[in-house]
Amino acid sequence: MHRHRRSINGLSRREFLAMTGMAATGLVMGCATNPVTGRSQFMIMSEEQEIAVDRKSAPHQFSSDYGIVQDRSLENYIQATGKRMAPNTHRPQMPYNFHCVNANYVNAYAFPGGSIACTRGILLDLENEAELGALLGHELGHVNARHTAAIMSKAQVANMAVGGLAILTSVAVGSTAGNLAGQLGQLGSGALLASYSRDNERQADSLGMEYMARSGYGPQGMVGLMEMLNNMNQHKTSSVELLFATHPMSAERYRTAVKEATNDYQRYNGQPLNRERFMDNTAELRKKRGAIKKMQDGETAMGKEAYGQAESLFKEALAQTPDDYAGLLLMAKCQLMQKKNAEAERYVERAKQAYPEEAQGYHISGITKIRNKQYEAAYQDFSAYEKRLPGNPNTIFFQGLSLEGMEQVEQSARAYNSYLQQVQQGNQAQYAYKRLKEWGYIK
Repeated sequence: MHRHRRSINGLSRREFLAMTGMAATGLVMGCATNPVTGRSQFMIMSEEQEIAVDRKSAPHQFSSDYGIVQDRSLENYIQATGKRMAPNTHRPQMPYNFHCVNANYVNAYAFPGGSIACTRGILLDLENEAELGALLGHELGHVNARHTAAIMSKAQVANMAVGGLAILTSVAVGSTAGNLAGQLGQLGSGALLASYSRDNERQADSLGMEYMARSGYGPQGMVGLMEMLNNMNQHKTSSVELLFATHPMSAERYRTAVKEATNDYQRYNGQPLNRERFMDNTAELRKKRGAIKKMQDGETAMGKEAYGQAESLFKEALAQTPDDYAGLLLMAKCQLMQKKNAEAERYVERAKQAYPEEAQGYHISGITKIRNKQYEAAYQDFSAYEKRLPGNPNTIFFQGLSLEGMEQVEQSARAYNSYLQQVQQGNQAQYAYKRLKEWGYIK
């Protein structure tokens, strides 16, 4: 499209070559010993690269999922449960961290360097700590078997690193406002998450059973988790679509868990499930069950473009939990979809007050300010976003758009040029290129 081709999918050329195993002399194919099986596997990512990709990508996914829960007791409980299991894995040296995020959809996920999160949506469907251990153990299985690194090495998700951020929070305005609905829908869409094969899932299940049993949990926790997932798979709702898109489920996985618990792990069946401790630590979250269900239904309505219905559901949810950050941002997005810009601004300001440390609110606030032609305030919002969550190229684009609205053409051109060094496709890149050409910066 133009001369600014210094990056590929948001990665610098050097990073891209390193990620894909290419060198100046040609393609270097690599193999490594799998830490779980002991067998050789195709692998061109080092452990250091896994950790680097994780550190770049995981914070952006956490933010798209409305940030880590503010309930410090719950967050500490998730951390403690995961940390109890980590030493019993095949890669205990990895910098594991465990979180609960504010997303309402049902899922858990892992990044290759050991960042693991479960949504508050899935926590509401668990019955005891052993099931939580099974859930975290499964994700630990993906990290230890290097599933994501293997997928990336085969170039199936080569854009998972920084390039994936180009679609994470892309919400073009002005000449591209018609695409707003689709772009806002990508916030919290799991844009950075790997999709595993059925073989990956089987292996992660097996490793999860091993890790939880070795960590002191009864294997019935894995049976309970698989039973819950199998039931969800048979009665699919929109809140579980991403779960089964990234983690394919089958009745076979449930039957395997029952067989392993009965046979291979029979001697561990006397170990506790810790239901009471789980219930105590999730008590505050479970008080929000009704509101979270309304939000799930509201997000389903948003996906169907039934914005009036979604607004009513979000209003009911916020009547129960008026300071819920995810609920406030969902309502703000719903108002934006309906072009109720003043109402959107009111809800997003409440969201920023409810969770001032979290970044996404500032992004949505900036979009709202641009809509309301408050360009200087929008620039401040995007700067606040960048301070809290650096590394998203879209921030640069929207800073450029804000500067353009302030009629600061030279500074806007610099921002657009900087954006185009990282992203070359999509409506925003086309808009930035068009402006640079109109202003005489590109011949």
